[in-house]
Amino acid sequence: MEAVTVTESAATPSRGLAHWADYARLMRLDKPIGIFLLLWPTLWALWIAADGLPDLDILWVFVAGVVVMRSAGCVINDYADRDIDAKVRRTHNRPIAAGRVSPREALILFVVLCLIALTLVMQLNLLSMMISLAAVLLAASYPFAKRVTHLPQVHLGVAFAMATPMAFAAIRNDVPLLAWILFFITVVWAVAYDTMYAMVDRDEDVAIGVKSTAVLFGRQDRAIIAMLQATVLTGFVILWMLTSLGVQFVLGVCGAALLFLYQQWLIRRRDPGGCFHAFLNNNWVGFIVFAGLVADLI
Repeated sequence: MEAVTVTESAATPSRGLAHWADYARLMRLDKPIGIFLLLWPTLWALWIAADGLPDLDILWVFVAGVVVMRSAGCVINDYADRDIDAKVRRTHNRPIAAGRVSPREALILFVVLCLIALTLVMQLNLLSMMISLAAVLLAASYPFAKRVTHLPQVHLGVAFAMATPMAFAAIRNDVPLLAWILFFITVVWAVAYDTMYAMVDRDEDVAIGVKSTAVLFGRQDRAIIAMLQATVLTGFVILWMLTSLGVQFVLGVCGAALLFLYQQWLIRRRDPGGCFHAFLNNNWVGFIVFAGLVADLI
């Protein structure tokens, strides 16, 4: 009897830790690619708005905000998709779909994360706070877009891109043309890489009626992604022409162009593994552009 009691007592902390680990997985903290894809455009905007290293207090708020809001977006996405996720091979083991985290727990976690984000944004000026409200609404509504439109990737891109006008507002208390050019670049880039991501599950999405740009584009997917990537590169060229950025930034953009070509090669057969690898490779696109930007602004 005593042995049983000891065993149960020892097992209890383990179950608690496992549940916290499920919360972390629900927030995708074990898969930080989404954090990086949201972070790079934010850093581009902060460095350009500050014409170099931004104020560290502002930088900290934005980096923490990226982590918190991306986590909140993942939580509300899995809450909205809990029935769909259970039917898709790649997502059936997500914490809510697998029953390890309840929908009620997920909603509570989402609210807590939004309150943390609110606390962070209150460190910024009024204009930044006003823009952040639109960003939160876009992030919260994104998971439901795929039920009514084939363009949820555009919705996601706009949600991700809201950090760029916020960054300019926080540093300059203004949202100039440069901010909107970066906004446009971020939206188009997100549509390109999230279409690659959607191509991974396209067959299953078609079977269960989920909408996406991958489903909408069909056999024209690679060509449209290539056009989107070319548009991103054109946006960077326009940005370069309107600023004092020099050769290092140009080299970063050239590096991004080579990575886009590599991604086209990866998705040439449209197999899920290649498409997912191409999606992940966009982290390096964001990094190499940022590296060129920082080298120019030092």
